[in-house]
Amino acid sequence: MSVFNEYARYYDLLYRDKDYAGETDYINSLIRSHCPAARTVLNLGCGSGRHDRCLVEMGYVVTGVDLSDEMLAAARLSAGANRALEYQHGDVRSIRLGKTFDVVVSLFHVMSYQQTNEDLKAAFASAGRHLKPGGVFIFDCWYGPGVLTDRPAVRVKELQDDSISVTRIAKPVMHPNENAVDVNYTVFIRDKQTSSVQEIRETHRMRFLFLPEIRQMLADEGFELLASEEWLTGKPLSFESWSAVCCCRKL
Repeated sequence: MSVFNEYARYYDLLYRDKDYAGETDYINSLIRSHCPAARTVLNLGCGSGRHDRCLVEMGYVVTGVDLSDEMLAAARLSAGANRALEYQHGDVRSIRLGKTFDVVVSLFHVMSYQQTNEDLKAAFASAGRHLKPGGVFIFDCWYGPGVLTDRPAVRVKELQDDSISVTRIAKPVMHPNENAVDVNYTVFIRDKQTSSVQEIRETHRMRFLFLPEIRQMLADEGFELLASEEWLTGKPLSFESWSAVCCCRKL
């Protein structure tokens, strides 16, 4: 599952145009709607910790978990000595921290990286084991009706900073009988001083999900689905919704 290790160093550059502050405002609104007294948050699949830092600025105490040592190193470096931030290495399917939280979040489609029913149910079980009574679990995922309506296409992204330029090519291959898309990444990193170029190739298999299976698997793990909507917009899920967010409570 640790597919980001090779280019974790370049992750924040690739996603520097991502509106982490706006996304965290949105997550905060969901938390306040479903668990208004929440203060502690566990982030399953925290990456380099940018959502975490935004949550801490809002007054939350956050623990992040990730399988990538490289991502965790970046998160810890950015966190510095902030006591409201803690990071642990672990797999979202099996991590057991021995403590509970008001809220568990899993963002940027971490749940869509869970390729099998067993993987997904194990990740849901991890969330449930870390929730206090009345706590909520919030996650986003690729939404099946939207993915099948507006199918993935080849995308090229180019970014640079003072020392490197990065070109990432994403070529998708759909697997309709597995509800999955292989996103085949080729990343070229050019050092501006030496003009040397590094090439990285990775495949990220993403599972797109449908509400009936989400609801059933959550129920199997003792969750009630409280709400589902289009990511960021809050609109009802539809054929135009590529990304869904689900809010649920452990029964």
